[in-house]
Amino acid sequence: MKRIRVLIADDHPVVRAGLQGMLASQPDFDLVGQASTGKEAVAMTVQLQPDVVLLDLRMAELDGVGATVQIRALQPDVSVLVLTTYDSNTDILRAIEAGAIGYLLKDTPRDELFAAIRTVAQGKAVLAPTVALRLVQQRQMPVAEIVSARELEVLTLVARGASNREIARSLHLSEATVKTHLIHLFGKLGVNDRTAAVTVALERGLLRLER
Repeated sequence: MKRIRVLIADDHPVVRAGLQGMLASQPDFDLVGQASTGKEAVAMTVQLQPDVVLLDLRMAELDGVGATVQIRALQPDVSVLVLTTYDSNTDILRAIEAGAIGYLLKDTPRDELFAAIRTVAQGKAVLAPTVALRLVQQRQMPVAEIVSARELEVLTLVARGASNREIARSLHLSEATVKTHLIHLFGKLGVNDRTAAVTVALERGLLRLER
């Protein structure tokens, strides 16, 4: 069983303690550290090399978005999973644009949180259903007009069964950039995974099956 190294970053001691207790109940999670500020989260990520950073958005010294930007720049293989009480369109978009691969709310059931940690540790995106819905609703133009050419290239390769590594190699991108494009696509299409993204894209005419 592959063990997943997790770093918690939250400015509330009670929240950190609660998360620590929950993670301890799972045999495949190793809690490697706890940060109370954004700056601590960045420093501890570099020092401890976690697989996943559970990150709140509102913290002292450096907020979650700023911490995400720095973590992604310094440790691109680390997956940032936002866990917060804030679900405004602005908060969600800023976090995803910064490079967070997942966005959950703190009322997420514990089993769903555990599943999300395991999912993002594999480099796959996780968005709370309400978050995905907000991302779609806040856009006023048709999806076909807001999906970029590069995102469409990534989605086409996903539809052909390519892995993130294969897509990165084919398009001369980093795997981290491919993941970011996928996160944006999931938000724009209102989905949570690659299969659903391809399905919705086919339904909306963004992709066509090869004959």
